[in-house]
Amino acid sequence: MITILILIAVIVVALAFEFINGFHDCANAIATVVSTKVLSPKQAVLFGASLEFLGALTGTHVAKTIGSGIVNSDMITLTVIFCALLAAVIWNLFTWWLGLPSSSSHALIGGLLGAAIVKAGINVVHVHTLMDKVIIPMFTSPMLGFCVGFTLMLLIAWVVIVLRETPNTVNKQFRKLQLLSSGLMALSHGSNDAQKTMGIITLALLAGGVLKPDPTGGFEIPLYVIIACAMTMAAGTMNGGWKIIKTMGHKIIKLKPIHGFAAETSAAGLILTASHFGIPLSTTHVISTAIMGVGSTFHAHAVKWRIVGNIVIAWVVTIPACMIISSIIYYLIYKII
Repeated sequence: MITILILIAVIVVALAFEFINGFHDCANAIATVVSTKVLSPKQAVLFGASLEFLGALTGTHVAKTIGSGIVNSDMITLTVIFCALLAAVIWNLFTWWLGLPSSSSHALIGGLLGAAIVKAGINVVHVHTLMDKVIIPMFTSPMLGFCVGFTLMLLIAWVVIVLRETPNTVNKQFRKLQLLSSGLMALSHGSNDAQKTMGIITLALLAGGVLKPDPTGGFEIPLYVIIACAMTMAAGTMNGGWKIIKTMGHKIIKLKPIHGFAAETSAAGLILTASHFGIPLSTTHVISTAIMGVGSTFHAHAVKWRIVGNIVIAWVVTIPACMIISSIIYYLIYKII
């Protein structure tokens, strides 16, 4: 009976995390389209929520990485999962309150690592998978986001110059194209971020004995978990994270439709590629640095580097902070129990 109650609590917190992820990270998908005034905030949120939902249904590679690739699933209990989720929720709400676009992915991973290590020791961590699919992408994805955004913006600018288009014509054309790029961004965010909670819930169902692993020790994500996570993230997106949208869409650089298109297209391409290979990429890192790369093409001072510095600090401390938070929560629960 106690196990069932804990399992229910874990699933509730997991869906709460997914909901918060929706409104916390929805800015990644819709900030540029709002800041360039291609869509109103309400239109952008509805548009983004629809495509976030569809994106969440596109695969489960990332979910499997979260569910079994980072830590030894045999050592994971419902209490560990609960602590990981609670730490991620606390961190997401804290950074949302500050208006900083931190990574929900890294918050969840940090929470899982912290609680798992306290419970079973450092050997519970799959170091190679952690390095290959979390740590290395954590550093390379921002660089790629910046470089791809910078390069694509230069290419677009060159095409515009060759075609001798007027600024008004360019603006009108890219207002339409940005609908496509922002939709692709929302789709890519759903394809990567929603899967992380799918993996956590499936891990909880395995730990609670509701699901059984297959003969190879792996598992499949149940359809009802996929749909529940997709719907919850879409619902969260519809609530919007306006503080973060303001930071992403206005404070880093002043965006026009052509810049929004370049940043979103660059980021979406990288995120969809990562989802295909099961890499739990930080959508926040990629779109933020893509915006920086785009902004750097027309003037280095166009990017407000002080704001960027605050964002980078939030990125760097997310995993260790969530490890500490989840460790403390696990320790307190252990002491109470």
